[in-house]
Amino acid sequence: MTIDQGESRAQATPWGLVILLGALTAFAPMSIDMYLPSLPTIGEALSASSGQTQATVSAFLAGMAIGQLIYGPASDRFGRRGPILVGVVVYVAASAACALATSPEMLIGARFVQALGGCAGAVVARAVVRDRFDHVETARMLSLLMLVMGLAPVLAPLAGGAVLALAGWRAIFWILAVFGVCVGVASALRLTESRSEETARQARSETPLRSYLALLQRRRLVGYALAGAFNGATLFTYISASPELLIGAYGISPGQFGWVFGLNAAGLIAAGQVNRMILRWTTPDRVLSRASVIAVGLGGVLALAAVSGLGGPGTILPLLFALLATYGFMQGNATAGALSVDPLRAGSTSALMGAVSFAMGAAASSLSGLLHDGTARPMALIMFAAMAGSALALRFLALAPEPPAAQP
Repeated sequence: MTIDQGESRAQATPWGLVILLGALTAFAPMSIDMYLPSLPTIGEALSASSGQTQATVSAFLAGMAIGQLIYGPASDRFGRRGPILVGVVVYVAASAACALATSPEMLIGARFVQALGGCAGAVVARAVVRDRFDHVETARMLSLLMLVMGLAPVLAPLAGGAVLALAGWRAIFWILAVFGVCVGVASALRLTESRSEETARQARSETPLRSYLALLQRRRLVGYALAGAFNGATLFTYISASPELLIGAYGISPGQFGWVFGLNAAGLIAAGQVNRMILRWTTPDRVLSRASVIAVGLGGVLALAAVSGLGGPGTILPLLFALLATYGFMQGNATAGALSVDPLRAGSTSALMGAVSFAMGAAASSLSGLLHDGTARPMALIMFAAMAGSALALRFLALAPEPPAAQP
């Protein structure tokens, strides 16, 4: 049920809901970040090439993109709880398969299925927020979720490095399976249904394909979705390229990698909380328009530093920190903007935006792997191009003035 802006701002923060939804959205960062320090070890254990180990990241991103297109319309039609529980069961089973993998191909396939299950949490969590809050409060809630969800990129690499040292890489996937069980039980016991009857009637009146086609005709929604997807591609590029760059090129140990990765995640979290406070006085669209310009500027400086050869760790790492922090100002606001365009299709909108984002992330991750040359150049150039694409989508689609109505 959507409440008006005044009512939403008067409510106390629903911390129980925030923590639960944050855990649901943490499936992806937990599943990616926790095993990143073990990628070189996995490659050695399974006799996999660098491309095959990086493909385990790309396969996960592809699964996240495809799976969301299923869960979104299902959550509009059947409710928010059922798709989450189905997804958790798939996630737990696939995590166990990852732990038991005996070849690179088996691990890549299991990672794809793991993502098909884990994406249910993210797509439904966004829809639940839109069910309960208006545009501005949705942006603020999504920023607050980033505080909970963002603990995963901070803690997961550290935990993954510790587990790798103590019990080996397979134990990481068993821990992810246990995490899935815990979140599934909490969802079954604590998550109440939030989908409105109006949303259900809308979903029953059309096929999922028709719903997606209707959404794709909304210029503003497409602009927000592309802006969020390009912005997310910078994060995915960093995630997939950082182990080889930091551990391989810069000589950082797996344990130190967790701290560097966690520091960048902390910057992202902090930016999200600053964004939440700023939204008390301004609108999500105004924050988006300014943050996108800053992000393009930072991306350009990063690319210049990497290409010129002046981009050693002392230059590249601070620029990466600043550039990744802009994610905290853009992603929640872009998502809230997209969800505000057609609230009766919140599940499908959430799925479409998530699918486009993860598809873009998978493409950027794969391109980064193909262009990998042992330097920061491929990563920096891809991140700059993605930030420019995000700014263009905002400028000419999401935030562009509506054309004047035709005169009779």
